[in-house]
Amino acid sequence: MGFERTKTEIQRMVTGKIIPGASYAVIRGDKVEQAQVGVAEIEPETKPLWPHALYDLASVTKVIGTTTVALQLMATGRLDIDRPVHDYLPDFENHEVTVLNLMTHTSGISGYIQNRNGLPAADLLAAIQKLPISQFNLNHRVVYTDLGLILTGMIIEKILGQSIQTAVTERVLRPLGLPDATFHPNPAQAVPTTYSQKAGLLQGIVHDPKGQILGEHCGSAGLFASVADLVQFSKFMLGQTDNTAVLAPATITSLYHDWTPNHHLRRSFGWNLWHAGADHEPIIFHTGYTGTLLMLDRESQSALIFLSNRVHPVVNNASFLPARRRLIAAWIADAVTNH
Repeated sequence: MGFERTKTEIQRMVTGKIIPGASYAVIRGDKVEQAQVGVAEIEPETKPLWPHALYDLASVTKVIGTTTVALQLMATGRLDIDRPVHDYLPDFENHEVTVLNLMTHTSGISGYIQNRNGLPAADLLAAIQKLPISQFNLNHRVVYTDLGLILTGMIIEKILGQSIQTAVTERVLRPLGLPDATFHPNPAQAVPTTYSQKAGLLQGIVHDPKGQILGEHCGSAGLFASVADLVQFSKFMLGQTDNTAVLAPATITSLYHDWTPNHHLRRSFGWNLWHAGADHEPIIFHTGYTGTLLMLDRESQSALIFLSNRVHPVVNNASFLPARRRLIAAWIADAVTNH
């Protein structure tokens, strides 16, 4: 099946102690190869990985969950992405920022929320809606922020009258029949994230601080899933399986394009875009802070599902981010160059 460069890079990340371990899958056409390398936990003791281990997906939640529900509501006319956010959320003080800005990270939302991680959920949501908008960035620059998808989740809640995480569960996870995906994992089935002697082991609880505060009202993080879940989701997004109750094929196709307001900033609706060459359709992908990555190439019918807990026992930025870039480059070479 190939993907030798990809598998070599993942093994190097484990051998080099950049991550404790990883569960991953590569897809090409109707062929799927899944594997595990390394371990699930090294502190306070070493524990092995297991099939169907649940990982904290962090920001990959944005594209599997919130983006998919937003696309559903767009398709039925219940969500107009060109309308100002203020129309849906009157407490959002700016009248220029649109839903499309939120979903393409071109909203210009800036500023810092004082005591952010210590606020109750209602106060945090109120503070997010009052943040200043950079006119320099609005419509003109992609500045990635989880606030856009939190606000999108709030808009979806207004439209549907239910929490964003309930909406994702009922409208995405269940209809697609994902075997393990959940916002309420059994801790014993979850790969742990951080560990310290003072705080102990974080296992089965979302790592993201805003996710911890907002709970079911967080549209930017909170989903736990296994490789098997993401294989099933990837096949759906590549058009290998059909479920028009979730998304119509034409809607999925529309994601493989630049959705930014001026169509030149290389960002899709919710998803990031990777341009692998002038003669190759863009690849959609998204990363997660905890060490997760999902890449989908419709043209070559290939996917990379990479789940790790690079924040265990402590956050590793210095060596992980360059290693992830090497992994992406390896997979692009395997999927596109060898196609």
